[in-house]
Amino acid sequence: MAWKDAYQYVGKLFNKHGQDELIADDMHAEKNGRQDSALPLGARIGSVVNLQKTPLIRAISQGSLIAMPDEAETRIVAISRVKLSISGKMYRYYLNRDANGGEKFLQLYCDANDDLQELLYCSHLTRLIPETVEDQQAFLGENGAGLGDRNYSLWREQLVGIGWDEASLDSIFADADSLQYERDAGDPAQEFVAPFKGVETRIDDAAGKLGLQQDVVFMPYRRSLNEAGDQSELLLISTEILRSKDGDNKRDIHVDFMIALPLEAERLLVQ
Repeated sequence: MAWKDAYQYVGKLFNKHGQDELIADDMHAEKNGRQDSALPLGARIGSVVNLQKTPLIRAISQGSLIAMPDEAETRIVAISRVKLSISGKMYRYYLNRDANGGEKFLQLYCDANDDLQELLYCSHLTRLIPETVEDQQAFLGENGAGLGDRNYSLWREQLVGIGWDEASLDSIFADADSLQYERDAGDPAQEFVAPFKGVETRIDDAAGKLGLQQDVVFMPYRRSLNEAGDQSELLLISTEILRSKDGDNKRDIHVDFMIALPLEAERLLVQ
């Protein structure tokens, strides 16, 4: 799915959901109490994911920042539904749970007919905390600037700051100081397009007793990995405002930077 086609911005961000909203409203419940049934690809918490790694290896050889899944990251440990102001449904199948934001997950978009239209493998790049009002406004795309701008630059010195080694950076950046990404949503002629806004509800166990709910504000950016333009990666920048965790009210804000690669469904088997 191209976010350019799916883009539909609707007014306010935070539709006020009552605290009695159930995770079962976002998933599908069975009589035995499971909240993770009838999901795309037949996925459930505990399902084994067999992912062909050839596309990831090829992308890394062309300078992608994507991180391969570890050997232990072959099972779905959490599942979420992201409610957005677009037709269709978005799901995330988490391959790990990292309190510091180091997630890897599969992101699926299904259209209004529940047909799978996009499959992404996503790996965490970094997380930052927007501490000032100005930073928060920028990463929420408020005041018509920031998240949602036409372009985004990822600088070499930023990756140095989060621990990337010089050899890897040389192969990725060559002689450049930055990687240039273009917004992958809305009219490319517009300097700014308001970011996508919605609510993510995640369950960390089949019964839906553990998990979280958070507001999300995000925008996808894209860059080509080769001159032919037939291989690209996405940079997903997502501001997340935590509402609750494991049934307790929580409040937290952070910005996650995820690298994502489109995958063909044939290269993935969920058992």
